[in-house]
Amino acid sequence: MRYQKPVFNVALRMLRNPEDALDVAQTTFLKAFEHLGDYDPAFRFYSWLYRIAINESLNALALRKPSEELDGKALDEAPGPDRLAEGDQALHAIEDGLMHVSPELRTVIVLRHIAQLSYQDIAEALGLPEKTVKSRLHSAREQLRAHLSRSGAI
Repeated sequence: MRYQKPVFNVALRMLRNPEDALDVAQTTFLKAFEHLGDYDPAFRFYSWLYRIAINESLNALALRKPSEELDGKALDEAPGPDRLAEGDQALHAIEDGLMHVSPELRTVIVLRHIAQLSYQDIAEALGLPEKTVKSRLHSAREQLRAHLSRSGAI
């Protein structure tokens, strides 16, 4: 399926748990199918689909205990597909750092740098003005940079 891997990757970066990401991806496609009649062709299909995936990821995060979301020790430390393929410590540090960025800001980083969406596409997917997307991306990068600096990764 054309969107299967990108949707899974977005969920994985948001949740950092492959099993949860698979569940979110499955739910995303089920909801997209159920609400296909609600899709407005004036917008890009993948933006609509990413929005569903982000909402489902945020719902999954909300169901977690707050300490699990913020405590890196409580997260599944099993290597993900990217980490296995690259074996890169920097990637691990960035993934860990992303979990210390608020979900609202993490969403923008994931859509920009993982899903590689344009600012306009992110704005469309999130229903935000493009300036807000840029502002959130700046804040997210600053939070990530601060965490990486504190942890000694940079």
